[in-house]
Amino acid sequence: MAVQSPIANWSLRTISIAAAGWLVWTAANCWVMYAAGLPLQPAVTDSLISNLLLAAAAIFLTNLLKHYLPGQGSYVNLVAIVAAITFLWFLVSRTAVLAALKEEIFTQDFFQYTGTIRFAIGLLVLTCIALIIVLRRTMEEKAVQQQRKSDAEKLAREAELIRLRQQLQPHFLFNSLNSISALVSRDPGQARNMIETLSDFLRSTVRKEGDQMASLEEEFRDLNLYLSIEKLRFGHRLDAEIFMPEDTKQLKIPALLLQPVVENAIKFGVYETTGNVNIKITAEKKDQLLIVSISNPFDPETAQVKTGTGFGLTSVQRRLYLLFARTDLLKITEKENQFITSIIIPQP
Repeated sequence: MAVQSPIANWSLRTISIAAAGWLVWTAANCWVMYAAGLPLQPAVTDSLISNLLLAAAAIFLTNLLKHYLPGQGSYVNLVAIVAAITFLWFLVSRTAVLAALKEEIFTQDFFQYTGTIRFAIGLLVLTCIALIIVLRRTMEEKAVQQQRKSDAEKLAREAELIRLRQQLQPHFLFNSLNSISALVSRDPGQARNMIETLSDFLRSTVRKEGDQMASLEEEFRDLNLYLSIEKLRFGHRLDAEIFMPEDTKQLKIPALLLQPVVENAIKFGVYETTGNVNIKITAEKKDQLLIVSISNPFDPETAQVKTGTGFGLTSVQRRLYLLFARTDLLKITEKENQFITSIIIPQP
Protein backbone atom coordinates (compact mmCIF):
# COMPACT_ATOMS: atom_id res chain seq x y z
CA MET A 1 0.00 0.00 0.00
CA ALA A 2 1.41 3.39 -0.96
CA VAL A 3 2.44 5.72 1.86
CA GLN A 4 0.56 8.98 1.74
CA SER A 5 2.48 12.17 2.42
CA PRO A 6 1.29 14.09 5.47
CA ILE A 7 0.85 17.15 3.25
CA ALA A 8 -2.10 15.37 1.62
CA ASN A 9 -3.86 15.38 5.00
CA TRP A 10 -3.31 19.08 5.64
CA SER A 11 -6.21 21.47 5.29
CA LEU A 12 -6.02 24.53 3.04
CA ARG A 13 -5.91 26.72 6.13
CA THR A 14 -2.95 24.78 7.55
CA ILE A 15 -1.07 24.97 4.24
CA SER A 16 -1.76 28.71 4.02
CA ILE A 17 -0.49 29.33 7.55
CA ALA A 18 2.62 27.22 6.92
CA ALA A 19 3.35 29.04 3.62
CA ALA A 20 2.86 32.45 5.23
CA GLY A 21 5.12 31.48 8.11
CA TRP A 22 7.78 30.24 5.70
CA LEU A 23 7.68 33.49 3.73
CA VAL A 24 7.98 35.59 6.89
CA TRP A 25 10.85 33.43 8.12
CA THR A 26 12.61 33.66 4.75
CA ALA A 27 12.19 37.44 4.60
CA ALA A 28 13.53 37.80 8.15
CA ASN A 29 16.50 35.58 7.32
CA CYS A 30 17.22 37.64 4.21
CA TRP A 31 17.08 40.89 6.16
CA VAL A 32 19.46 39.57 8.83
CA MET A 33 22.03 38.51 6.21
CA TYR A 34 21.66 41.82 4.36
CA ALA A 35 22.11 43.72 7.62
CA ALA A 36 25.21 41.62 8.32
CA GLY A 37 26.87 42.89 5.13
CA LEU A 38 25.79 40.47 2.40
CA PRO A 39 24.54 42.20 -0.78
CA LEU A 40 20.82 42.05 -1.41
CA GLN A 41 20.75 39.62 -4.36
CA PRO A 42 23.02 36.98 -2.71
CA ALA A 43 21.09 37.44 0.53
CA VAL A 44 17.77 36.75 -1.23
CA THR A 45 19.20 33.74 -3.11
CA ASP A 46 20.84 32.30 0.01
CA SER A 47 17.71 32.76 2.08
CA LEU A 48 15.38 31.23 -0.52
CA ILE A 49 17.56 28.17 -1.14
CA SER A 50 18.37 27.51 2.55
CA ASN A 51 14.81 27.90 3.76
CA LEU A 52 13.30 25.97 0.86
CA LEU A 53 15.58 23.05 1.74
CA LEU A 54 14.76 23.56 5.44
CA ALA A 55 11.04 23.29 4.58
CA ALA A 56 11.77 20.07 2.69
CA ALA A 57 13.66 18.75 5.74
CA ALA A 58 10.69 19.66 7.96
CA ILE A 59 8.30 17.79 5.64
CA PHE A 60 10.62 14.78 5.61
CA LEU A 61 10.81 14.85 9.42
CA THR A 62 7.01 15.11 9.66
CA ASN A 63 6.57 12.14 7.34
CA LEU A 64 9.13 10.14 9.33
CA LEU A 65 7.49 10.86 12.69
CA LYS A 66 4.13 9.96 11.22
CA HIS A 67 5.32 6.34 11.16
CA TYR A 68 7.77 6.40 14.08
CA LEU A 69 7.02 7.79 17.51
CA PRO A 70 9.65 7.28 20.21
CA GLY A 71 8.35 5.84 23.43
CA GLN A 72 8.94 7.23 26.89
CA GLY A 73 12.63 7.16 27.78
CA SER A 74 13.78 6.89 24.16
CA TYR A 75 13.82 10.56 23.20
CA VAL A 76 17.59 10.29 22.69
CA ASN A 77 16.73 8.55 19.42
CA LEU A 78 14.55 11.50 18.46
CA VAL A 79 17.37 13.97 19.19
CA ALA A 80 19.76 11.89 17.10
CA ILE A 81 17.30 11.76 14.18
CA VAL A 82 16.72 15.53 14.29
CA ALA A 83 20.48 16.20 14.50
CA ALA A 84 21.17 13.90 11.54
CA ILE A 85 18.47 15.55 9.39
CA THR A 86 19.78 18.99 10.37
CA PHE A 87 23.34 18.02 9.44
CA LEU A 88 22.15 16.64 6.08
CA TRP A 89 20.19 19.84 5.44
CA PHE A 90 23.25 21.92 6.30
CA LEU A 91 25.48 20.08 3.83
CA VAL A 92 22.93 20.13 1.01
CA SER A 93 22.02 23.79 1.54
CA ARG A 94 25.72 24.78 1.69
CA THR A 95 26.41 22.96 -1.57
CA ALA A 96 23.36 24.45 -3.28
CA VAL A 97 24.03 28.01 -2.10
CA LEU A 98 27.70 27.91 -3.12
CA ALA A 99 26.77 26.45 -6.49
CA ALA A 100 24.18 29.17 -7.08
CA LEU A 101 26.52 31.97 -5.99
CA LYS A 102 29.85 30.63 -7.27
CA GLU A 103 30.58 33.93 -9.00
CA GLU A 104 30.43 35.74 -5.65
CA ILE A 105 33.94 35.22 -4.24
CA PHE A 106 32.98 36.29 -0.73
CA THR A 107 30.07 33.87 -0.44
CA GLN A 108 32.09 30.90 0.76
CA ASP A 109 33.76 32.97 3.48
CA PHE A 110 30.39 34.36 4.57
CA PHE A 111 28.81 30.88 4.67
CA GLN A 112 31.73 29.53 6.66
CA TYR A 113 31.54 32.50 9.04
CA THR A 114 27.82 31.90 9.64
CA GLY A 115 27.92 28.09 9.48
CA THR A 116 27.63 27.49 13.22
CA ILE A 117 24.66 29.77 13.70
CA ARG A 118 22.97 28.36 10.56
CA PHE A 119 23.27 24.83 11.94
CA ALA A 120 22.05 25.94 15.37
CA ILE A 121 19.00 27.70 13.90
CA GLY A 122 18.17 24.73 11.67
CA LEU A 123 18.52 22.38 14.64
CA LEU A 124 16.27 24.61 16.75
CA VAL A 125 13.58 24.83 14.04
CA LEU A 126 13.50 21.10 13.35
CA THR A 127 13.58 20.27 17.08
CA CYS A 128 10.56 22.49 17.69
CA ILE A 129 8.71 20.85 14.79
CA ALA A 130 9.61 17.38 16.12
CA LEU A 131 8.41 18.24 19.63
CA ILE A 132 5.11 19.62 18.30
CA ILE A 133 4.54 16.46 16.24
CA VAL A 134 5.43 14.16 19.15
CA LEU A 135 3.18 16.10 21.52
CA ARG A 136 0.30 16.00 19.06
CA ARG A 137 0.75 12.28 18.38
CA THR A 138 0.93 11.57 22.10
CA MET A 139 -2.27 13.52 22.74
CA GLU A 140 -4.02 11.72 19.86
CA GLU A 141 -2.98 8.32 21.21
CA LYS A 142 -4.16 9.25 24.70
CA ALA A 143 -7.47 10.40 23.23
CA VAL A 144 -7.83 7.08 21.40
CA GLN A 145 -7.00 5.15 24.57
CA GLN A 146 -9.49 7.22 26.55
CA GLN A 147 -12.15 6.58 23.91
CA ARG A 148 -11.47 2.85 24.06
CA LYS A 149 -11.70 2.94 27.84
CA SER A 150 -14.93 4.92 27.62
CA ASP A 151 -16.39 2.46 25.10
CA ALA A 152 -15.42 -0.49 27.30
CA GLU A 153 -17.00 1.17 30.35
CA LYS A 154 -20.14 1.92 28.33
CA LEU A 155 -20.41 -1.70 27.20
CA ALA A 156 -19.93 -2.89 30.78
CA ARG A 157 -22.54 -0.39 31.99
CA GLU A 158 -25.05 -1.49 29.35
CA ALA A 159 -24.40 -5.15 30.19
CA GLU A 160 -25.04 -4.49 33.88
CA LEU A 161 -28.22 -2.54 33.09
CA ILE A 162 -29.47 -5.48 31.02
CA ARG A 163 -28.56 -7.87 33.83
CA LEU A 164 -30.51 -5.78 36.34
CA ARG A 165 -33.54 -5.78 34.04
CA GLN A 166 -33.28 -9.53 33.53
CA GLN A 167 -33.19 -10.06 37.29
CA LEU A 168 -36.23 -7.87 37.92
CA GLN A 169 -38.53 -9.20 35.22
CA PRO A 170 -38.57 -12.90 36.29
CA HIS A 171 -39.18 -11.84 39.90
CA PHE A 172 -42.25 -9.87 38.86
CA LEU A 173 -43.43 -12.56 36.43
CA PHE A 174 -43.19 -15.34 39.02
CA ASN A 175 -45.39 -13.36 41.43
CA SER A 176 -47.93 -12.62 38.69
CA LEU A 177 -48.04 -16.21 37.44
CA ASN A 178 -48.49 -17.50 40.99
CA SER A 179 -51.40 -15.13 41.44
CA ILE A 180 -52.93 -16.19 38.13
CA SER A 181 -52.53 -19.82 39.14
CA ALA A 182 -54.37 -19.15 42.41
CA LEU A 183 -57.19 -17.31 40.58
CA VAL A 184 -57.75 -19.90 37.84
CA SER A 185 -59.85 -22.23 39.98
CA ARG A 186 -61.33 -19.60 42.29
CA ASP A 187 -62.18 -16.83 39.84
CA PRO A 188 -61.48 -17.65 36.17
CA GLY A 189 -62.76 -14.25 35.02
CA GLN A 190 -60.28 -12.42 37.23
CA ALA A 191 -57.52 -14.75 36.09
CA ARG A 192 -58.34 -13.94 32.46
CA ASN A 193 -58.31 -10.19 33.21
CA MET A 194 -54.97 -10.54 34.94
CA ILE A 195 -53.48 -12.44 31.97
CA GLU A 196 -54.70 -9.73 29.55
CA THR A 197 -53.29 -6.94 31.72
CA LEU A 198 -50.00 -8.79 32.13
CA SER A 199 -49.83 -9.23 28.36
CA ASP A 200 -50.41 -5.50 27.81
CA PHE A 201 -47.72 -4.64 30.36
CA LEU A 202 -45.14 -6.98 28.85
CA ARG A 203 -45.93 -5.79 25.31
CA SER A 204 -45.31 -2.22 26.40
CA THR A 205 -42.12 -2.85 28.33
CA VAL A 206 -40.30 -5.83 26.83
CA ARG A 207 -38.53 -3.84 24.10
CA LYS A 208 -37.33 -1.00 26.32
CA GLU A 209 -33.63 -0.83 27.06
CA GLY A 210 -32.09 -0.30 30.48
CA ASP A 211 -30.71 3.14 29.63
CA GLN A 212 -33.69 4.32 27.54
CA MET A 213 -35.32 7.54 28.73
CA ALA A 214 -39.11 7.86 28.65
CA SER A 215 -41.47 10.68 29.46
CA LEU A 216 -43.00 10.59 32.92
CA GLU A 217 -46.44 10.31 31.31
CA GLU A 218 -45.35 7.15 29.47
CA GLU A 219 -43.70 5.73 32.59
CA PHE A 220 -46.87 6.31 34.61
CA ARG A 221 -48.95 4.63 31.89
CA ASP A 222 -46.84 1.47 32.21
CA LEU A 223 -46.96 1.82 35.99
CA ASN A 224 -50.77 1.88 35.91
CA LEU A 225 -50.75 -1.44 34.05
CA TYR A 226 -48.46 -2.88 36.71
CA LEU A 227 -50.68 -1.53 39.51
CA SER A 228 -53.73 -3.06 37.85
CA ILE A 229 -52.06 -6.47 38.08
CA GLU A 230 -51.14 -5.92 41.72
CA LYS A 231 -54.66 -4.78 42.57
CA LEU A 232 -55.99 -8.01 41.08
CA ARG A 233 -53.51 -9.91 43.29
CA PHE A 234 -54.33 -8.16 46.56
CA GLY A 235 -57.92 -7.12 45.97
CA HIS A 236 -59.51 -4.39 48.09
CA ARG A 237 -56.47 -4.22 50.44
CA LEU A 238 -54.46 -2.30 47.87
CA ASP A 239 -55.20 1.14 46.53
CA ALA A 240 -52.87 3.50 44.65
CA GLU A 241 -52.97 7.23 43.85
CA ILE A 242 -50.83 8.95 41.23
CA PHE A 243 -50.33 12.72 41.26
CA MET A 244 -48.72 14.04 38.09
CA PRO A 245 -48.83 17.85 37.61
CA GLU A 246 -49.06 19.09 34.03
CA ASP A 247 -45.53 20.53 34.05
CA THR A 248 -44.02 17.12 34.84
CA LYS A 249 -45.65 15.00 32.12
CA GLN A 250 -42.92 15.44 29.51
CA LEU A 251 -39.96 15.30 31.90
CA LYS A 252 -37.60 12.40 31.30
CA ILE A 253 -37.06 9.36 33.51
CA PRO A 254 -35.25 6.05 32.90
CA ALA A 255 -37.74 3.56 31.51
CA LEU A 256 -39.29 1.16 34.05
CA LEU A 257 -37.40 2.74 36.93
CA LEU A 258 -40.45 3.13 39.15
CA GLN A 259 -41.83 -0.42 38.98
CA PRO A 260 -39.36 -2.02 41.45
CA VAL A 261 -39.80 0.94 43.82
CA VAL A 262 -43.58 0.60 43.77
CA GLU A 263 -43.22 -3.17 44.11
CA ASN A 264 -41.08 -2.59 47.19
CA ALA A 265 -43.70 -0.21 48.62
CA ILE A 266 -46.48 -2.75 48.02
CA LYS A 267 -44.40 -5.51 49.59
CA PHE A 268 -43.76 -3.59 52.81
CA GLY A 269 -47.20 -2.02 52.85
CA VAL A 270 -49.24 -5.19 52.35
CA TYR A 271 -47.10 -7.69 54.24
CA GLU A 272 -46.08 -5.47 57.15
CA THR A 273 -49.53 -4.05 57.98
CA THR A 274 -52.92 -5.55 58.68
CA GLY A 275 -55.22 -2.90 57.23
CA ASN A 276 -55.78 -1.45 53.79
CA VAL A 277 -52.73 -0.05 52.03
CA ASN A 278 -52.71 3.19 50.08
CA ILE A 279 -49.66 3.77 47.87
CA LYS A 280 -49.12 7.40 46.89
CA ILE A 281 -46.95 8.32 43.92
CA THR A 282 -46.22 12.02 43.54
CA ALA A 283 -44.18 13.87 40.93
CA GLU A 284 -42.85 17.40 41.12
CA LYS A 285 -40.50 19.59 39.14
CA LYS A 286 -37.85 21.49 41.06
CA ASP A 287 -35.35 23.56 39.08
CA GLN A 288 -33.83 21.11 36.57
CA LEU A 289 -34.84 18.05 38.58
CA LEU A 290 -37.76 15.64 38.44
CA ILE A 291 -38.58 14.29 41.90
CA VAL A 292 -40.85 11.26 42.19
CA SER A 293 -41.87 10.18 45.69
CA ILE A 294 -43.49 6.82 46.51
CA SER A 295 -44.96 6.44 49.99
CA ASN A 296 -46.54 3.47 51.74
CA PRO A 297 -47.76 2.96 55.30
CA PHE A 298 -45.93 0.71 57.75
CA ASP A 299 -46.37 -0.40 61.31
CA PRO A 300 -43.29 0.58 63.36
CA GLU A 301 -43.86 -2.37 65.70
CA THR A 302 -43.95 -5.06 63.00
CA ALA A 303 -42.20 -3.58 59.99
CA GLN A 304 -38.59 -4.46 59.29
CA VAL A 305 -37.81 -1.81 56.68
CA LYS A 306 -34.69 -0.72 58.54
CA THR A 307 -33.00 -4.05 58.01
CA GLY A 308 -32.40 -3.39 54.31
CA THR A 309 -33.79 -1.92 51.14
CA GLY A 310 -34.05 -5.23 49.26
CA PHE A 311 -32.95 -6.07 45.76
CA GLY A 312 -35.50 -3.73 44.13
CA LEU A 313 -34.20 -0.49 45.67
CA THR A 314 -30.61 -1.65 45.43
CA SER A 315 -31.02 -2.22 41.69
CA VAL A 316 -32.68 1.19 41.28
CA GLN A 317 -29.81 2.89 43.11
CA ARG A 318 -27.31 1.03 40.95
CA ARG A 319 -29.14 2.01 37.74
CA LEU A 320 -29.18 5.66 38.79
CA TYR A 321 -25.46 5.55 39.45
CA LEU A 322 -24.73 3.87 36.11
CA LEU A 323 -26.82 6.42 34.23
CA PHE A 324 -25.90 9.63 36.08
CA ALA A 325 -22.69 8.78 38.02
CA ARG A 326 -24.27 10.04 41.26
CA THR A 327 -25.05 8.28 44.52
CA ASP A 328 -27.46 10.86 45.97
CA LEU A 329 -30.44 10.32 43.66
CA LEU A 330 -32.32 7.82 45.86
CA LYS A 331 -33.47 8.96 49.28
CA ILE A 332 -35.41 6.96 51.89
CA THR A 333 -37.18 8.60 54.81
CA GLU A 334 -39.76 7.66 57.46
CA LYS A 335 -42.42 10.14 58.50
CA GLU A 336 -45.60 9.61 60.48
CA ASN A 337 -45.73 5.86 59.85
CA GLN A 338 -45.06 6.46 56.17
CA PHE A 339 -42.10 4.92 54.37
CA ILE A 340 -41.13 7.41 51.61
CA THR A 341 -38.78 6.64 48.73
CA SER A 342 -37.78 9.67 46.68
CA ILE A 343 -36.09 9.42 43.28
CA ILE A 344 -34.34 12.46 41.83
CA ILE A 345 -33.82 12.55 38.05
CA PRO A 346 -31.60 15.31 36.57
CA GLN A 347 -33.13 16.69 33.39
CA PRO A 348 -31.21 17.36 30.17
